[in-house]
Amino acid sequence: MDAIADKTRDQPVADEARPSRAEAEAAVEVLLRWIGENPKREGLIDTPRRVVKAFEEIYGGYRQDPASVLERTFEEVAGYDEMVLVRDIDFTSHCEHHMVPIIGRAHVAYLPEGRVLGLSKIARIVDIYARRLQTQEAMTEQVAAMIDGALTPRGVAVMIEAEHMCMSMRGIRTKGSSTVTSAFYGAFRNDPAQQARFTALALKR
Repeated sequence: MDAIADKTRDQPVADEARPSRAEAEAAVEVLLRWIGENPKREGLIDTPRRVVKAFEEIYGGYRQDPASVLERTFEEVAGYDEMVLVRDIDFTSHCEHHMVPIIGRAHVAYLPEGRVLGLSKIARIVDIYARRLQTQEAMTEQVAAMIDGALTPRGVAVMIEAEHMCMSMRGIRTKGSSTVTSAFYGAFRNDPAQQARFTALALKR
């Protein structure tokens, strides 16, 4: 898939190339005028400032390095080598085509090879990639590739279930429909039994 193969996705724009905060706020004001609003009315006077501040949080993943989150691993695992699965990681991302929300949950598993991750680190990786403009397919692959590269486990599996507001709010307006994507590395790709076990546990309710 071209979107996943495009390495520029993981290379955020350098700080010196970013517009200033004042320029960003001015751009929001332009959009308000474009939709037919009056940015000078009482309820909208501070909206450009608020939007830019919100964007700093919503898109904070561009200022975080996912690789640094996974630098620390643990080797004292008492010989444990079975699946580690973190299920139902809630996230909100934004579609790179329309900049409207993608609301979903991720299920992430790996098969240890002598080292394990802190469980919160897995959720943080999902959160970092979610806080960028995304396609669900690319985000699924990014999470799996990052964990595989940092930990070199025997296998990695990622499944994401999400509702796309670009389908629910506009266009075909299919409210309530969800999209499921998955990525499998190592044993999860090569062993159908491991893949089936992950899928069953991830979707178990």
